[in-house]
Amino acid sequence: MTSPPAGGRITRADIEGKLREMRGEVEETAEAAKTPILAVAGGVAAAIVILAFLFGKRRGRRRSTVVEIRRV
Repeated sequence: MTSPPAGGRITRADIEGKLREMRGEVEETAEAAKTPILAVAGGVAAAIVILAFLFGKRRGRRRSTVVEIRRV
């Protein structure tokens, strides 16, 4: 953290400069975290699709009607 200017007054330019500095740090951190987050989100989405398929397959087997056809 930097100290205030020699006069002791903090100007608008000082505040704007500090906010720009902090914003740059936040953007760098967000960019670094973006790739792992996308990979995790893709894995979670794939797992949800697979689970939905398996549960639907099981439910279909459990609720399916068995039709027996006999020739007379």
